[in-house]
Amino acid sequence: MSRETLISVNAVSRYYGSLRAVNHVSFTVERGEVLGFLGPNGAGKSTTMQIISGVMTASSGSVTIAGSDIMEQPRAAKRQMGFLPEQPPLYSDLTVDEYLSYAAALRGLRRSAAAAAVAASKRRCSLDSAGKRLIRNLSRGYQQRVGIAQAIIHAPAVIILDEPTSGLDPIQIHEIRELIHELGQDHSVILSTHILPEVQSVCSRVLIIHEGNLVLDRTLERLHEDRHGQKMRLAFTRPPSTEALAAIPGVDAVETLDTNRYRITFVTGGDTLEALTQRAVNSCWGLCEMTPETDTLEETFMRLTSTGTYSAPEAGEVPA
Repeated sequence: MSRETLISVNAVSRYYGSLRAVNHVSFTVERGEVLGFLGPNGAGKSTTMQIISGVMTASSGSVTIAGSDIMEQPRAAKRQMGFLPEQPPLYSDLTVDEYLSYAAALRGLRRSAAAAAVAASKRRCSLDSAGKRLIRNLSRGYQQRVGIAQAIIHAPAVIILDEPTSGLDPIQIHEIRELIHELGQDHSVILSTHILPEVQSVCSRVLIIHEGNLVLDRTLERLHEDRHGQKMRLAFTRPPSTEALAAIPGVDAVETLDTNRYRITFVTGGDTLEALTQRAVNSCWGLCEMTPETDTLEETFMRLTSTGTYSAPEAGEVPA
């Protein structure tokens, strides 16, 4: 069954004079995906987000939102997009109902449709009891909810959230993450954040940008599988030599951890572990532990964004 692509970023670059902030970035986001967009400060993440949302023009390349080019058909594209910046664009002297009604009017909704849209967005963001309250009297978490409610008031296909849990307490963070997860079931969501556990908890896919280049585009599931498949910690009651372990087909490297423990790096997709266990039984090594080792998303992020560890891809090449 084919899936619907709602965001398409095609070979986007952006220059500030001679400085290249974004270099030939391409990716797509489908309906039902929550995409975590990561990058260190100065990596080009904010510039890319502004290009996608139509705030800034690209030096080259194109962006389409639900089939409409953001530059050639800006009204049609932005009609399908909801955006929550890091600082929600709230009017503190308005009530929640007044503000959302104003947001609906800005989106071109007629009065009858606007009333239904306000009610629906409040219900979805758990704001039913807050409609008559002044925004300035709400907690930071509820103000974030109001910001998300204005972003979805016109039922857009695409939702872009920039640091939506910044400054919230743990309970508020949990509530907003649950809301993002729910929104991701019906929309395409791009979540820009510096909080890596947030990506792991709500996102289905992660992009990492570094020095203007897209260095990783991978589903969380595949990232998890890749990490589990490459390294294994072993323990033996009668430990073999490192040479004996290294001689097993598929084993790339062996590291001694202590007198009876090793870490092996091996090729995924083969019969390495089966060959290893058979050899351990035949040689009476007393294999007593086989534990997959994983890099966290944080470790992957640090490895890909550390100075000197990344080479930019050729134009059109997609990071695995």
